[in-house]
Amino acid sequence: MSPAHTSVEPGEAHILVVEDNVPNFVLIARMLAFMGVQHCEWKTSGWQVVQFADTLPRVDLVLMDIRLPYEDGYQALQKIRAHDRLKDTLVVAVTAEASEEQLRKAQQAGFDGFLGKPLDPDRFPDQVRRILSGEAVWEWH
Repeated sequence: MSPAHTSVEPGEAHILVVEDNVPNFVLIARMLAFMGVQHCEWKTSGWQVVQFADTLPRVDLVLMDIRLPYEDGYQALQKIRAHDRLKDTLVVAVTAEASEEQLRKAQQAGFDGFLGKPLDPDRFPDQVRRILSGEAVWEWH
């Protein structure tokens, strides 16, 4: 765990969801709200995240879909890592292309975790809590 990552309670967390599919976002937002997350924002691209970052007091976690229009999650991650305010932010890949190979690719690219879709409503709140507490969560099935 790097020194930049301190434990954050879900109720205090500022979470950005990067997802171009509305039903997927709604599902994630509902699960986050259910676990007490009050600050959840939605963007559809890495470019939007970077543009939006300076308007936020902070970002604790980015849940990033890998398959995005215009640029994929890997390109979006590079933009986020290049941004001064976001470079140390936890960025977790969330993808339907969930396999050991994709997980390794995400690790090599510099993601901080990996959650395979479909997200499991029974496991997702615990996965997010663990991520916010500084634990590395790499689960593809």
